[in-house]
Amino acid sequence: QGLPMESGGGTGQEEGSLTLSCVLLKHTLSTWTAGWFGQALGKEIEFVAGITWRGRTDYLDSVKDRFTISRDDRKNTLSLQMDRLKPEATAVYYCALRPNSDLTRVRSEWTYWGQGTQVTVPS
Repeated sequence: QGLPMESGGGTGQEEGSLTLSCVLLKHTLSTWTAGWFGQALGKEIEFVAGITWRGRTDYLDSVKDRFTISRDDRKNTLSLQMDRLKPEATAVYYCALRPNSDLTRVRSEWTYWGQGTQVTVPS
C-alpha cells in the first residue's frame, strides 16, 4: 500500500516505442531520486535509468539514446520513454525511489519499489 505503481507495459514491436509510467501515491516525487530497473526472465535485476530531483540522469549504456527518463513532480509521476525497442528489452520493469540526491546502480541502495510492469518485445 502506498508503493509506487507502474503502468504502460505490454507488447511492443521491434524498433517501436512504449512509455512506462510510475505514479507515487504515498510519497512526494520532488523529494526523491527515482529510477527504473529491469529484470529479464532468469536474470538479475538491472539498473536501466535514474533521475535525481535536480534532473541529473544516468542510463545503462545499452539503452542510452533510445530510452528517456523524465519526471513530472506536479503529477507525482515518473516516466520511461522506450524508443527503438529491441527484443532484449523484454523484462519486468520496476520503478524505484531513494531518498538522497545521488544516483546509484546498486539495487540495495534503493528504498521503495513498485510491483513491476511487463514489457515484451518479440523478435
